[in-house]
Amino acid sequence: MSTSPTPLSLTVNGRQHCLDVPGDTPLLFVLRNDLELNGPKYGCGLGQCGACTVLIDGKCARSCVIPVRGVAGRHVITLEGLGTRAALHFVQQAFIDEQAAQCGYCLNGMIMSTVALLQQNPHPTDGRIRDALSHNLCRCGTHVEILRAVHRAAQQLSAMQEESR
Repeated sequence: MSTSPTPLSLTVNGRQHCLDVPGDTPLLFVLRNDLELNGPKYGCGLGQCGACTVLIDGKCARSCVIPVRGVAGRHVITLEGLGTRAALHFVQQAFIDEQAAQCGYCLNGMIMSTVALLQQNPHPTDGRIRDALSHNLCRCGTHVEILRAVHRAAQQLSAMQEESR
Protein backbone atom coordinates (compact mmCIF):
# COMPACT_ATOMS: atom_id res chain seq x y z
CA MET A 1 0.00 0.00 0.00
CA SER A 2 1.54 3.27 -1.07
CA THR A 3 1.34 6.37 1.06
CA SER A 4 0.57 9.77 -0.41
CA PRO A 5 3.48 11.86 -1.70
CA THR A 6 5.44 13.69 0.95
CA PRO A 7 8.23 16.22 0.41
CA LEU A 8 11.56 14.50 1.10
CA SER A 9 15.07 15.89 1.03
CA LEU A 10 17.73 13.45 -0.14
CA THR A 11 21.47 13.80 -0.55
CA VAL A 12 22.54 11.62 -3.46
CA ASN A 13 26.07 11.76 -4.85
CA GLY A 14 26.72 14.94 -2.90
CA ARG A 15 23.72 16.81 -4.32
CA GLN A 16 20.54 17.79 -2.47
CA HIS A 17 17.28 16.70 -4.05
CA CYS A 18 13.81 17.72 -2.90
CA LEU A 19 11.24 15.20 -4.09
CA ASP A 20 7.54 14.74 -3.64
CA VAL A 21 7.19 10.95 -3.49
CA PRO A 22 5.46 8.45 -1.22
CA GLY A 23 7.80 7.65 1.67
CA ASP A 24 7.42 3.91 1.22
CA THR A 25 8.65 4.02 -2.40
CA PRO A 26 11.77 1.85 -2.71
CA LEU A 27 14.91 3.98 -2.91
CA LEU A 28 15.87 2.15 -6.11
CA PHE A 29 12.77 3.41 -7.90
CA VAL A 30 13.48 7.00 -6.87
CA LEU A 31 17.14 6.72 -7.94
CA ARG A 32 16.30 5.28 -11.35
CA ASN A 33 12.98 6.95 -12.17
CA ASP A 34 13.14 10.35 -10.48
CA LEU A 35 16.89 11.02 -10.43
CA GLU A 36 17.68 9.11 -13.65
CA LEU A 37 20.62 7.23 -12.13
CA ASN A 38 21.05 3.90 -13.88
CA GLY A 39 23.97 2.43 -11.94
CA PRO A 40 21.84 0.55 -9.44
CA LYS A 41 19.87 -2.16 -11.23
CA TYR A 42 16.61 -3.90 -10.46
CA GLY A 43 17.45 -7.56 -10.01
CA CYS A 44 15.45 -9.64 -7.58
CA GLY A 45 13.51 -6.92 -5.75
CA LEU A 46 14.18 -8.78 -2.50
CA GLY A 47 17.57 -7.37 -1.50
CA GLN A 48 19.32 -10.66 -2.23
CA CYS A 49 21.15 -10.31 -5.55
CA GLY A 50 23.10 -7.08 -4.98
CA ALA A 51 22.39 -5.46 -8.36
CA CYS A 52 20.79 -2.46 -6.61
CA THR A 53 23.63 -1.85 -4.12
CA VAL A 54 24.36 1.73 -3.08
CA LEU A 55 26.38 3.18 -0.24
CA ILE A 56 24.40 4.82 2.54
CA ASP A 57 26.65 6.72 4.92
CA GLY A 58 29.53 4.64 3.54
CA LYS A 59 27.91 1.22 4.07
CA CYS A 60 26.51 -1.15 1.45
CA ALA A 61 22.75 -1.22 1.27
CA ARG A 62 20.18 -2.81 -1.04
CA SER A 63 18.18 0.07 -2.46
CA CYS A 64 15.32 -2.15 -3.69
CA VAL A 65 14.15 -2.88 -0.13
CA ILE A 66 14.82 0.45 1.58
CA PRO A 67 11.93 2.90 1.66
CA VAL A 68 13.03 6.32 0.47
CA ARG A 69 11.95 7.90 3.77
CA GLY A 70 14.66 5.77 5.43
CA VAL A 71 17.45 7.71 3.74
CA ALA A 72 16.22 11.25 4.38
CA GLY A 73 19.09 13.10 6.04
CA ARG A 74 21.63 10.44 5.09
CA HIS A 75 24.25 10.39 2.33
CA VAL A 76 23.59 8.05 -0.59
CA ILE A 77 26.24 7.27 -3.18
CA THR A 78 25.50 5.42 -6.39
CA LEU A 79 27.87 4.12 -9.03
CA GLU A 80 27.55 7.48 -10.81
CA GLY A 81 28.74 9.27 -7.68
CA LEU A 82 32.09 7.49 -7.54
CA GLY A 83 33.74 9.11 -10.52
CA THR A 84 33.11 10.69 -13.89
CA ARG A 85 33.66 9.49 -17.45
CA ALA A 86 36.74 11.70 -17.59
CA ALA A 87 38.06 10.64 -14.18
CA LEU A 88 36.90 7.20 -13.11
CA HIS A 89 37.10 6.09 -9.49
CA PHE A 90 40.10 3.78 -9.04
CA VAL A 91 37.81 0.80 -8.33
CA GLN A 92 35.89 1.42 -11.55
CA GLN A 93 39.18 1.62 -13.45
CA ALA A 94 40.45 -1.61 -11.86
CA PHE A 95 37.33 -3.46 -13.02
CA ILE A 96 37.85 -2.14 -16.55
CA ASP A 97 41.57 -2.96 -16.53
CA GLU A 98 40.90 -6.54 -15.40
CA GLN A 99 37.95 -6.96 -17.79
CA ALA A 100 35.86 -8.03 -14.81
CA ALA A 101 32.50 -8.04 -16.56
CA GLN A 102 30.63 -10.03 -19.12
CA CYS A 103 26.96 -9.10 -19.06
CA GLY A 104 27.67 -6.32 -16.53
CA TYR A 105 24.46 -6.70 -14.55
CA CYS A 106 26.23 -7.51 -11.27
CA LEU A 107 28.91 -4.90 -11.84
CA ASN A 108 27.18 -2.14 -9.88
CA GLY A 109 26.95 -4.33 -6.78
CA MET A 110 30.47 -5.70 -7.16
CA ILE A 111 31.99 -2.22 -7.52
CA MET A 112 29.98 -0.65 -4.71
CA SER A 113 30.78 -3.58 -2.40
CA THR A 114 34.47 -3.29 -3.30
CA VAL A 115 34.47 0.43 -2.48
CA ALA A 116 32.89 -0.29 0.92
CA LEU A 117 35.33 -3.14 1.57
CA LEU A 118 38.41 -1.04 0.77
CA GLN A 119 37.14 1.78 2.99
CA GLN A 120 37.09 -0.69 5.88
CA ASN A 121 40.06 -2.84 4.90
CA PRO A 122 42.55 -1.42 2.39
CA HIS A 123 44.55 -4.69 2.31
CA PRO A 124 41.95 -7.48 2.11
CA THR A 125 42.84 -11.15 1.76
CA ASP A 126 41.22 -13.36 -0.87
CA GLY A 127 38.96 -14.75 1.85
CA ARG A 128 37.85 -11.32 2.98
CA ILE A 129 37.20 -10.26 -0.62
CA ARG A 130 35.14 -13.37 -1.28
CA ASP A 131 33.20 -12.77 1.91
CA ALA A 132 32.52 -9.11 1.05
CA LEU A 133 31.34 -9.99 -2.46
CA SER A 134 29.49 -13.19 -1.60
CA HIS A 135 26.18 -11.35 -1.36
CA ASN A 136 26.37 -10.24 -5.01
CA LEU A 137 24.96 -12.69 -7.51
CA CYS A 138 26.96 -13.14 -10.72
CA ARG A 139 26.01 -15.81 -13.21
CA CYS A 140 28.53 -14.98 -15.94
CA GLY A 141 31.54 -16.54 -14.28
CA THR A 142 33.93 -13.59 -14.14
CA HIS A 143 34.78 -14.37 -10.53
CA VAL A 144 38.54 -14.69 -11.16
CA GLU A 145 38.64 -11.35 -12.98
CA ILE A 146 36.56 -9.70 -10.24
CA LEU A 147 38.98 -10.98 -7.59
CA ARG A 148 41.91 -9.62 -9.61
CA ALA A 149 40.11 -6.28 -10.00
CA VAL A 150 39.66 -5.96 -6.23
CA HIS A 151 43.35 -6.72 -5.66
CA ARG A 152 44.30 -4.18 -8.34
CA ALA A 153 42.09 -1.56 -6.68
CA ALA A 154 43.67 -2.33 -3.28
CA GLN A 155 47.14 -1.88 -4.80
CA GLN A 156 46.06 1.41 -6.37
CA LEU A 157 44.67 2.58 -3.02
CA SER A 158 47.97 1.74 -1.34
CA ALA A 159 49.88 3.67 -4.00
CA MET A 160 47.59 6.69 -3.59
CA GLN A 161 47.99 6.59 0.20
CA GLU A 162 51.77 6.35 -0.19
CA GLU A 163 51.82 9.35 -2.55
CA SER A 164 49.83 11.45 -0.09
CA ARG A 165 52.39 10.94 2.68
